[in-house]
Amino acid sequence: MIGHELGGRYEILARIGEGGMALVYKAHDILLGRNVAVKVLRQQFVHDEEFVRRFRREAQSAAALSHPNVVSIYDVGQEDETHYIVMEYVEGSNLNEIITERAPLQTEEAVRIAMQICDALEHAHYNQIIHRDIKPHNILIGKNGRVKVTDFGIARAVTSSTITQAGSVVGSVHYFSPEHAKGVSTGEKSDLYSLGIVLYQMLTGKLPFLGESPISVALKHLQERFEEPRVVNPHIPQSLENIILRSMRKNPGERYGSAADMLRDLESCLDAGRLNETKLHFHEDMEDTRVMPAIRGGAVYDAPAERTTVEQESYASRQPQEGQARTQGKRWIKPVVMIGGTLLVLGLLFFGLRMFLNDLDTSEVDVPYVVGKTLTQARSELEAAGLKVEDPIIYEASEKPKEEVIQQSKQNMIVKTGTYLRLYVSSGPQMEEMQNYVDQKYSDVRDNLLTLGLTADQIKSEEVFSDKPAGTILSQSPVAGEQFRIEQVAIRFEVSKGLEMVAMPNLVGRTQKEAINLIRDNELRLGPGNGIVEEPSFEPAGTVLEQFPHEAGTEVAKGAEVSITVSSGLPADARQFTFNINVSPAQAGGTSEVKVVYSDATGQNIECCKQTISDWTTIPVKVTLGPGKEAQVMVYRDGELADVFTRTYDQVQAGASQGESVPGMAPQEPEPPVEQPAEPQEPEQGAATENGGANQGESHNSGGNHDEQG
Repeated sequence: MIGHELGGRYEILARIGEGGMALVYKAHDILLGRNVAVKVLRQQFVHDEEFVRRFRREAQSAAALSHPNVVSIYDVGQEDETHYIVMEYVEGSNLNEIITERAPLQTEEAVRIAMQICDALEHAHYNQIIHRDIKPHNILIGKNGRVKVTDFGIARAVTSSTITQAGSVVGSVHYFSPEHAKGVSTGEKSDLYSLGIVLYQMLTGKLPFLGESPISVALKHLQERFEEPRVVNPHIPQSLENIILRSMRKNPGERYGSAADMLRDLESCLDAGRLNETKLHFHEDMEDTRVMPAIRGGAVYDAPAERTTVEQESYASRQPQEGQARTQGKRWIKPVVMIGGTLLVLGLLFFGLRMFLNDLDTSEVDVPYVVGKTLTQARSELEAAGLKVEDPIIYEASEKPKEEVIQQSKQNMIVKTGTYLRLYVSSGPQMEEMQNYVDQKYSDVRDNLLTLGLTADQIKSEEVFSDKPAGTILSQSPVAGEQFRIEQVAIRFEVSKGLEMVAMPNLVGRTQKEAINLIRDNELRLGPGNGIVEEPSFEPAGTVLEQFPHEAGTEVAKGAEVSITVSSGLPADARQFTFNINVSPAQAGGTSEVKVVYSDATGQNIECCKQTISDWTTIPVKVTLGPGKEAQVMVYRDGELADVFTRTYDQVQAGASQGESVPGMAPQEPEPPVEQPAEPQEPEQGAATENGGANQGESHNSGGNHDEQG
């Protein structure tokens, strides 16, 4: 429930208490921005339609109460199978915690708390609402000292069938009125009886009735007398003890007439004039219990109220007036005779009683304090002191070691030899048996354990990968059947977080061996059989063509199966052809870099080879063709496309061929030099013929040389 938003409005913050019927959580009202207390009905009651109907009706009735000493009811609702009541949140402690920590309380404090409880009851009774479950657990004390009574009307929803439900009645039966213990209809005075027990517990630190079972405690409410408060705590004023004695009368007619009457008595009980008032006396309760019916349904026997001391005095004061009507006679004779006879009888009785008491006089002893000792040691010590141990011994769950005495009925007092003492002995800590939670959903188990009373810190979990659904409990500690104490146990669960996931690797294009290694490295498995299917392909034999059912990159659980399709080689109708490419350098006598690229059925633009040539060179290029396909070879020389050759599938089938040559270029001859004609010069006089003849001879030579060169 922690972190859950109940009704779309109340955010559950923490669990702050629990009872037999419900769990109580601290929550935050998102709508109004305030903290509230949310009481959630336990799961074992949600299918009891009668109970749920009364639960809702009574909670709605309690919401009508408006009083400073009553916890306010804000809302009642249901979400799925969760029934809840939203109440005022009181920052502080409940009265039971205060009693446990520091009882007996100071008289003034106890009276102040009781007055506020009584004031709340008066308001509730005026509105025809009977609480029926007044106990310290339902009394909240705020940090400011304000007393708040809670659970108004809730107890009325408990039917007689719940008396055996664990936790439902066991905690409340110590505060039941006799009529409530019989399981019959109760009224306002039943609440006053319970308040009397709460006041008794605040002032003495103990409960008036204890027993081994709820039934035995209920019978004591009906039949037994309780140890008077001033016997347990002599510091209690008599006026306050009188209030407890009157409120705890077994006969409802002898209790206070209303909460208002009891409140008035509480308001004045600590006045100086009342502290040492006369103790109230009533006729023995045992006379009343003989006429009370057995514990069963039906009407409550309402015996006539016995006269109290005040009523008896009033009755006696009326007798002289009634005797005045008698006839006047010899008034002095009869009284003298009666007085004389009475004195004689009293004298004889006095001397006889003294002799009898002298014979029966027994010694008195101090009651040994045996709390903290073993039962055997306590019994021996008490018997050695002349006291007796009441049977049966009352065993109660306790933090004390087993067989250790945790309480005794009488202590710090002197009693007659032979007096019986009741001992309360530890049966050891309350133990629970660990259930088998393996294979159950962790969230459900955790909620159930929190309902038992464990805290969130006591429940730990570790998530591990497993083939079980996520959230399933795989193992537990303690193991099933082991005993544990709720307040000390630390429970650990190993919880499945499902299968571990991995990204599917890309297997296509890899060799069969590479693909198998990748599958194993990723903790995957080959599919049914050997997980490998072979089929013809233009890819090289052994190359993975396909993977299924998981594509590359998808998230799959470790251990998942994957199958691969592998190439078994070329199809039967495939054909291969070899181009013999003859290539020469770009220039005869020079060198060129040649690169051949081809495309065929096996792929596109596949670089076949690359080399440097200096003369004619034959380069074989093997290609593969399928029906309707063609192969293409591209020859690059010195980085430029030199030529392209193609073959179709049909040409290869027909055996057609042609030369594949890529010639270069022949070397270029150097051009002869061109002579420039000489510029004509003016001949000098007398030398023109000689110079002219000489020039003609060089020109020939030159011409002859040119022709020769040519």
